[in-house]
Amino acid sequence: MEEYLFDVDDESEGMRLDSFLVMQEAVSHSRSYLSALISNGHVTVESSRVSKPAFRVKSGQEVRLEVPDPRPVDLAPLEMDLDISYEDEYLVVLNKPAGLVVHPSGTHRSETLVNALLAHCEKLSGIGGEIRPGIVHRLDKDTTGLMMVAKDDSTHRELSFQLARRTVKRRYLALVWGHPHPADGRVDQPIGRDPYHRKRMGVVGGGKRAVTNYRILEKYRLASKIACRLETGRTHQIRVHMAHSDCPLIADWRYGGHRPTGIPSTARNRALVSDVLRLARHQMLHAETLGFIHPVTEESMEFHSAPPLEFRLVEKRLLEDMNE
Repeated sequence: MEEYLFDVDDESEGMRLDSFLVMQEAVSHSRSYLSALISNGHVTVESSRVSKPAFRVKSGQEVRLEVPDPRPVDLAPLEMDLDISYEDEYLVVLNKPAGLVVHPSGTHRSETLVNALLAHCEKLSGIGGEIRPGIVHRLDKDTTGLMMVAKDDSTHRELSFQLARRTVKRRYLALVWGHPHPADGRVDQPIGRDPYHRKRMGVVGGGKRAVTNYRILEKYRLASKIACRLETGRTHQIRVHMAHSDCPLIADWRYGGHRPTGIPSTARNRALVSDVLRLARHQMLHAETLGFIHPVTEESMEFHSAPPLEFRLVEKRLLEDMNE
């Protein structure tokens, strides 16, 4: 078990306990993980256990954080072809295909990226817990592109620290219905669980702050290719923000990308939508760029991944429509 001790200064007066902890340089865990530790009795304030992440700290208080050792992984390794962009003794950068779940859950206990990593790597960091070894950040099941994986806890902490400080470069490409306005903009809307649909997220009052920067790269007749940069990392963030902006990701069945609204119902338009959805079997979202500082060598590293064939075929069809 690791223990940390912090003194609350005047500038931190009144902060939530989970927010205070995530701001400490010695701590590289996510706010959600720290909230879980608080709820499970791993944090004391002035020697008293505090179980509420929303507890407000006061100047002069002493906060002690206990981070338990990760439990051993009880998952079966599974041999799988992985598209590795880079690997050394500390980390792996890989290109995730569509349809691959990152880690086991209640509905996916095997055949995940974690199972494949257990077969590929001799060791993985344990910070993510027993079902997320090595996983520093996630991509949705049907989102493609670059991910980084840590092989040891020290590497994991440093990469998580870079993510928390927003120094990791992450650029996404997306194909959306319609034309976002303005062409170069910023969506700053809170995201939380949709109160009417348990499996969906949405822009909701009281949700967590979420900020997405976007820019139109190509404008087609009924759609756009955009680049997105995240300031926060909420679940389904790009998908939710673009749907909220009336420009859902093409073929995003969960957030309206299979039934684009605002498109006149003409024979030409119906044919285009039908053709595009036949080509796109999942949301058109790709993690194209990943850049960070190597935790050990301190080298600045940047990786790029071209969109998969499915993405390019949809682009081709949209371009053909422009010339019809």
